[in-house]
Amino acid sequence: MDNNKKIYLTKEGLTELKKEYDELINTKRPDILSRVSQARNMGDLAENAEYVAAREELSFIDGRIDELEEILKEAVVIRDSRTSRHLVKLGSTVTLHAEGKKETFTVVGEWEADPKDKKISHESPLGKALLGKKVGEKVEVEAPAGKISYTIVSVH
Repeated sequence: MDNNKKIYLTKEGLTELKKEYDELINTKRPDILSRVSQARNMGDLAENAEYVAAREELSFIDGRIDELEEILKEAVVIRDSRTSRHLVKLGSTVTLHAEGKKETFTVVGEWEADPKDKKISHESPLGKALLGKKVGEKVEVEAPAGKISYTIVSVH
């Protein structure tokens, strides 16, 4: 991970990552270690598919634990600053009008981005275009289908 890059998270996002970390450390990893130990006791490790699968899963979990530790160490919680409510910033919920439709998005850090949940990264083309803008302003974003023009309807 880039040591100079801040990892921005909402309070809820930080809570979710801490919850995942806790579950990996206290539940999943001990379960996998138990599976590795049981599989090791089954005999020849070279031909033991259960042992190989458990070791691979343990490796994956350890990698995710390392990743989460780094994220949690570098995390900066997005503050809810009411003073600039009218400007789009990290943590803002923005309603946009584009091509006859209204859509609402929340601008979050890249680790929380989830397009299905209408959470867009501040690093995404739309997120970058929206930051610092206010109600009534228009932004244009290059999309696979061409340029899309959005008008900011509201910012919360």
